[in-house]
Amino acid sequence: MPGEITVLQPTCRNALLAALPDEERQYFISLCKLVDMRFMQVLVEPGDRICQVCFPIDGYISLVAPVDHNANIEVALVGNEGMLGISLILGVEVAAQRALVQGPGAALCMDSTLFVHEYERSQAMQTILKRYLYVLMGQLAQTAACTRFHVVEERLARWLLMTRDRAHTDEFHITHELMAYILGVRRVGVTMAASSLQHRNLISYRRGKIKIIDHPGLENASCSCYAADREAYEKMMNKNGI
Repeated sequence: MPGEITVLQPTCRNALLAALPDEERQYFISLCKLVDMRFMQVLVEPGDRICQVCFPIDGYISLVAPVDHNANIEVALVGNEGMLGISLILGVEVAAQRALVQGPGAALCMDSTLFVHEYERSQAMQTILKRYLYVLMGQLAQTAACTRFHVVEERLARWLLMTRDRAHTDEFHITHELMAYILGVRRVGVTMAASSLQHRNLISYRRGKIKIIDHPGLENASCSCYAADREAYEKMMNKNGI
């Protein structure tokens, strides 16, 4: 479980919670604990009961689907635009994917039973989270299509852009081994793709540290899935001012 931080900050940088009316948001946050998510921490495994929900603030979580005993693939990435534990709004208390912390940072977390109670009494929260669930389902479908039809270099560019959006920085640490694990490909494939992006001066990569040098260029190198994900989120979550 994430480690608790003793001081609860009054501001909220999670987009879902920020979309709530002021009074509801402050009340909901008062019921949460501000926790510290550690790098590579597993928050929940497939088949585990969901004991709490988490609204990332400045960390981000990879949702990883096991393919077999030796392979895994990331199917979604959750940062401060979303939440972990969304299936609870469907009455499903069992996790479908492994939740792995890719970017360490803070999150607002709440006991799952209390969350369901608060969700059921708040019309505003129901509207917001149903829309987010729709967006996340689209991301899962987009990732499935991306894995099937797009080459590793395009997929890596997409993933780097998604990570940048959630890390809120052009620089972050990740190894080739971890990128291969996330993308569900062999390490040599990730090495070749990263080398190609670096050769085109889109990124720099050294000793596990990646820096995006040319953001527009990396978008052009990415498959269309990145833009489709962003457009779907902005269109759905900004509907009627949300």
